[in-house]
Amino acid sequence: MEQTLFERFNLKPFIIEAIKHLQFYKPTEIQERIIPSIIRGESVIGQSQTGTGKTHAYLLPIIERIHPNLHEVQAVITAPTRELATQIYHEILKITKFCPDEEQITARCFVGGTDKLRTIEKLKVQPHIVVGTPGRINDLAKEQALNVHTAKMLVIDEADLMLDMGFIYDVDQIAARMPKNLQMLVFSATIPEKLKPFLRKYMENPKYIHVAPKQVAAEKIEHVLVPLRHRDKVKLLHDMLLLYNPYLAIVFTNTKKMADEVAMALIEKGLKVGILHGDLTPRERKKMMKQIRNLEFQYIVATDLAARGIDIEGVSHVINYELPRDLEFYVHRVGRTARAGYSGIAVTIYEPSDQDSLAKLEKMGIEFVHRDIVRDEWVDLPEWNKRSKRKKEDDEIEQIIKKTVKKPKKVKPGYKKKLKEEMEKQKKRLLRSKRK
Repeated sequence: MEQTLFERFNLKPFIIEAIKHLQFYKPTEIQERIIPSIIRGESVIGQSQTGTGKTHAYLLPIIERIHPNLHEVQAVITAPTRELATQIYHEILKITKFCPDEEQITARCFVGGTDKLRTIEKLKVQPHIVVGTPGRINDLAKEQALNVHTAKMLVIDEADLMLDMGFIYDVDQIAARMPKNLQMLVFSATIPEKLKPFLRKYMENPKYIHVAPKQVAAEKIEHVLVPLRHRDKVKLLHDMLLLYNPYLAIVFTNTKKMADEVAMALIEKGLKVGILHGDLTPRERKKMMKQIRNLEFQYIVATDLAARGIDIEGVSHVINYELPRDLEFYVHRVGRTARAGYSGIAVTIYEPSDQDSLAKLEKMGIEFVHRDIVRDEWVDLPEWNKRSKRKKEDDEIEQIIKKTVKKPKKVKPGYKKKLKEEMEKQKKRLLRSKRK
């Protein structure tokens, strides 16, 4: 098996073997910058967007630092959703299965919606690594079934989402049970002001690593804008989906209510549609994720819960039925497609009231193409903001002309008319030179 550049971190042989099987050759920027710090036992705040390899940036050094002969909890990893916790747990198993028999590292996943009593029964032997949602981990710690007080490493993944979903209290309760010399590893796409008091409480001079996105969204995504133009929005969405005939499309809405309405309307039109949002029961969510992975749906309607942390393979199209209120989420949403070297299409249905948001996205580096459906075919349209661009250009030219055409000291009759004619001449001259 070929060499891997991860060997420079001096990781244990079984971890290097796992990395080769995972076909990781070169560390990503965040892995390069964070792995040595975690191995040294430093607390870290890692800020990077989704898809930068941050999960393995903390998993590899945590597994490196586990003492297999010490049968106690040594690391606690918290995640805001059951799906993300489960995903992290499976990534751990992909590495620990290469452990030598005499040095087995154990991991367990604890999330809501599972039988608590049965979980407690199984905790007679404490795992080395605990992964789960903050509420369930905190519950088990309170019951004194899970001994988090022995763990010296705590990971808070998707910290800004933890804050939004109200889980920071539970994380705080877990951290309060842990040793004073706790190594805390915080990962977040953004660091909101409201999160800072919590970070200051537990972290003294943490290493702060911000990996700025090379570009705001993946290179192989085509960003398409489709004007609503007073049409029935669900019908337009339905026509788009049929015309694209995607391998797998995620349609994003801003609220659970809207997700339900859009999904039901598409189902009534004969499409097989999955739904993903926070109001599903744990059992419903588990079943839905299984159906999605088994490719039982060609279309999924989701809220932003699915844009962060949940890895759904094979998404060829992302449709913004509504633009997200927080434009950062545009990047998270479209990041569900064009993964692992594939290309993808991100479509936004927009109305005139969305123009400010679209202009902000363009400033962030998103380049849109403007299209519409005419007689069941995609047709290219002029730039979506051509009119406002022309007005801006006219205003700029007006300012230049005002500076060049001077008002005479003595004003003669017909002066205003002559001034207007002179300004028009200058304007035409400037426009001609600009076009050249």
